[in-house]
Amino acid sequence: MDVALLLAVGLLAQSLGLSLGVPRQRRPSTLYPWHRAPTLGRVRRAWVIPPISVSENHKRLPYPLVQIKSDKQPLGSAIYSIQGPGVDEEPQGVFSIDKFTGKVFLNAMLDREKTDRFRLRAFALDLGGATLEEPTDLEIVVVDQNDNRPVFRQEAFMGRVLEGAVPGTYVTRAEATDADDPETDNAALRYSILEQGGPQVFSIDELTGDIRTVQVGLDREVVAVYNLTLQVADMSGDGLTATASAIITLEDINDNAPGFTGDEFFMEVTEAVSGVDVGRLEVEDRDLPGSPNWVARFTILEGDPNGHFTIRTDPKTNEGVLSVVKPLDYERCDRYDLTVAVRNEAPLQAAVPRAQRGQARIHVQVQDVNEAPVFQENPLRTSLPEGALPGTPVATFSAQDPDTQQPQRLSYSKDYDPEDWLEVDGATGWVQTQRVLSPASPFLKDGWYRAIILARDDASVPCTATGTLSVEILEVNDHAPELSPPSGRMCSKPEQGSGLLLGATDEDLPPHGAPFHFQLSPRVPELTRNWSLIQINVSHARLRLRHQVPEGLHRLSLLLRDSGQPPQQREQPLNVTVCRCAQDGVCLPGAAARHAGGAGVSLGALVIMLASIVLLLLLALPVALVTRSRRPSADKGFLHGLQDDLRDNILNYDEQGGGEEDQDAYDINQLRHPAELAALHDPLGRPPLRRDTPFSRVRPQPPRLLPTSPADIADFINDGLEAADSDPSVPPYDTALIYDYEGDGSMAGTLSSILSSLGDEDQDYSCLWAWGPRFARLADLYGPP
Repeated sequence: MDVALLLAVGLLAQSLGLSLGVPRQRRPSTLYPWHRAPTLGRVRRAWVIPPISVSENHKRLPYPLVQIKSDKQPLGSAIYSIQGPGVDEEPQGVFSIDKFTGKVFLNAMLDREKTDRFRLRAFALDLGGATLEEPTDLEIVVVDQNDNRPVFRQEAFMGRVLEGAVPGTYVTRAEATDADDPETDNAALRYSILEQGGPQVFSIDELTGDIRTVQVGLDREVVAVYNLTLQVADMSGDGLTATASAIITLEDINDNAPGFTGDEFFMEVTEAVSGVDVGRLEVEDRDLPGSPNWVARFTILEGDPNGHFTIRTDPKTNEGVLSVVKPLDYERCDRYDLTVAVRNEAPLQAAVPRAQRGQARIHVQVQDVNEAPVFQENPLRTSLPEGALPGTPVATFSAQDPDTQQPQRLSYSKDYDPEDWLEVDGATGWVQTQRVLSPASPFLKDGWYRAIILARDDASVPCTATGTLSVEILEVNDHAPELSPPSGRMCSKPEQGSGLLLGATDEDLPPHGAPFHFQLSPRVPELTRNWSLIQINVSHARLRLRHQVPEGLHRLSLLLRDSGQPPQQREQPLNVTVCRCAQDGVCLPGAAARHAGGAGVSLGALVIMLASIVLLLLLALPVALVTRSRRPSADKGFLHGLQDDLRDNILNYDEQGGGEEDQDAYDINQLRHPAELAALHDPLGRPPLRRDTPFSRVRPQPPRLLPTSPADIADFINDGLEAADSDPSVPPYDTALIYDYEGDGSMAGTLSSILSSLGDEDQDYSCLWAWGPRFARLADLYGPP
């Protein structure tokens, strides 16, 4: 382009109201800022176009903005075009260009608040489409107009401030915004208060919108809430405006003291009651209801030295409620004059004077009623020794009637005595026992027996008092200790084994039981030569040998004493079986039995054993006869070997056991009649068991029935052998010379029955010849001729 073109463009821009100049720095709000302009090469100054300014909201459309022209072709020989936002990019159609003249037109109203500038690209081509000029930028700047009102950020601003606040106290801040260009006066905002409903109490900073107090005297009790109307205007206060409200609440402080509505209050209450309300004390306070500045607290200053009354605050009405916490006694005091003060829960502000009625007088009249008797000591505790006899005094459980102005008579009775153990005198309350209390009573709890006694007056409306009588049953040392176990074994040599551990038990409860004292009987001083007792703990001692003693049964006598007051003692026998032991200190099998036999046999035991042997021989004879009669041949019989000559069978009966004291060898009781055995044993106890008996074999054997015919004798004997082997209370049948009792009589009959002809037809007595010369006479009498 030549100089003439530049002048023409300048004149045209001036005539159109456009401004040409050096392009300003690109603004952040430019439409499509990410479209970077192409790097400009070396171009001529004639093709550089300065930014073009145009006002927003321009209404004369289309509006010419600028004309571009290339000096390389005459007018009409070049084609011009523009590209960019507002042309072929959104928003499209805002700008256009005459392709032959190069004039650029504005076709739509602009809004700076949406897009504050446009950057276009201008092109110049010849008629053949060849590039005449390098593309250049065309920047269009939208000039702001005051077309937006300021807007408050909220419709109402909330603020709080204490009543009585000093001037200048910050309350809240009002904030507003304006969409216009903040670098122009179009967005220069100013704040003001249009109305505050009374005297000027608050002010607002016109630049920041801060609201503050401006004078003293804010009183919540006069005005609790202030409503302010605020205004904001642009153009530094001369432009467009907007309004909002500010609601400011005064926070309460305790600037009003509570006071009673009257100087005196009169009330009545009955005696002997507690936890009841007497009356109400009305107060008034102008502070905020429900707040600590309003809640009243009451104090009794005078007239209640024993603390019978208290005053609480009703949270709804703020009244004081006078109540009785300790029962009143008309006989002691029939009238109370109380001085009561009231204050707030929160402390009163120092500058505020107290109320004139901060104190009041309360007159309480006590009314007399019939009161229940009172036990002097309740519960009453006493003690008695166990086993106290009937008629033993327990205590005098008496009561007093507090109604001194109304003399009355009292009567006593039992309300709870589960064992019916006590007897109460109805007139005096004297308590004594009427029978012996069992120590095993289920109503004894930890040694205490509890009963309830009633005392009743004889008023028209009688009253009853309840008293608890607790009797401790004292343990009495009335049982001596017992030795456990009463027998045992130990080795015959002192150096073998650990001795015999002895213990003791006592039916008495502590402290009348252990520790126990073990001692060899002082009546038998010779025991100390061979034996010694060593105390192990409070309940056990160990018996040891001083020297080697003979094996067998030794009877010792021990003296046991408990620790009761006074102590109880008992002399008890101890059966000690001394045995020969192995190296490990354990008795050898059978050793004690053998040596027990050496201890000697008493004459009575010897006579019993000899008689038993004779009885066994007499019982065996008829059995053998019956067996012979039932076995005509050698293979028919119940006793194998009877076919041999009995003269060759020698029966040895010289082993008779150790006498009555021999408890390890043979049980002589097996030779006795069953009726005698039943009489010897305790009917409530169990028969003694063999030492080799398993623990599971303890059930008693059922009684055996006698056979009903001679043919059943063999089965009877075999069953008896088997029953005896399995009976844990008797020795096994393989022990030498142990016989069972077979009944009162033999089913085979007596020998005299041989003389009878009844039933002899089927008897064969030829076998008697084989029994030897002793039975030859019988064979001659009954054998075949």
